Amino acid sequence: MARKPSIPRRLFKYRVFNNLTLDIIIADNLFYADPTTFNDPLDTRPSLNTDLPAPDLERALRKFVERRVGAEMKAAAKTIRYKGPKTLDHISRLSRSQADQVISEVNYNAGDPSYEMADPLQYLLGRQLEKELLLQYDKGIVSLAQRVTCPLMWSHYGDQHRGVCIGYSVPSDAQPDLHRVKYGGKRLVDASKVLAMLDGDKGAGLQVDEAVLLRKAASWRYEQEWRLIGERGLQNSPLELEEIIFGMRCTEAVKYAVVAALDNRARPVRFYEMRELHGTFNLKKVPLEDGEMRAFFPRRARDIHEEFESVADEDAENQS
Repeated sequence: MARKPSIPRRLFKYRVFNNLTLDIIIADNLFYADPTTFNDPLDTRPSLNTDLPAPDLERALRKFVERRVGAEMKAAAKTIRYKGPKTLDHISRLSRSQADQVISEVNYNAGDPSYEMADPLQYLLGRQLEKELLLQYDKGIVSLAQRVTCPLMWSHYGDQHRGVCIGYSVPSDAQPDLHRVKYGGKRLVDASKVLAMLDGDKGAGLQVDEAVLLRKAASWRYEQEWRLIGERGLQNSPLELEEIIFGMRCTEAVKYAVVAALDNRARPVRFYEMRELHGTFNLKKVPLEDGEMRAFFPRRARDIHEEFESVADEDAENQS
């Protein structure tokens, strides 16, 4: 993998305003998403370049199947509280048996005369290896943007300006897990790199990570995306929350709720709102003036009725 580019001073997370967003802001969490849920079906779906002969592809496939089945069986054994040497030996034997079965099926199918190619076994082993590679990539991703003033990002990910954008700085201990997305090129990962990764080559593992997790179609270049990679699900944020920017259509009540919720935070957060740059299609970030908002909220709707009730009472007394 090439030398990592310098990380921007701020990275931004565009969000619709909902319960998860409140959790992210108030509890200082981040949600590491399953890449299969991304809106682009080609994202994190590389194709395997079968640059290895069939015996090496078979060895890589065997390693993948044994690892997958072993992990599934260990999880099942843990659930029913089975443990000990006999359990581990059973899991090992079953993993090898499943790998033998998968490889046997591939070899059988390779004998089908309808495959009009020089080496159908290499082709089928490559396709099965590709399937196992994607099946076992269980890492989660937090997508972050380099710009806060991108109209398309506000429209696509910020609920058409009804949402918020959360600005983070990146502490040094979080930097190794943060990577910039590359756009364009081919959706290929070399089988030789996959096998080297399985054999413990960390450099090859990083190259496979880049091919699987860090490449998108050129059409997405406007996102200027960085990805934080970690365990899937809601996790404590390794980033430093610095600022929150409200969209142009974000309601005053939402702004007040977020500002008030973070009033006593140990590390203060700055608040901004998006404005149009007059006469253009460009956006600008300006500090949020919250004095009037704090004077108005929280409000009680019946206050106005009670005010008129007192006037009505005075009128009734004057007429009596």
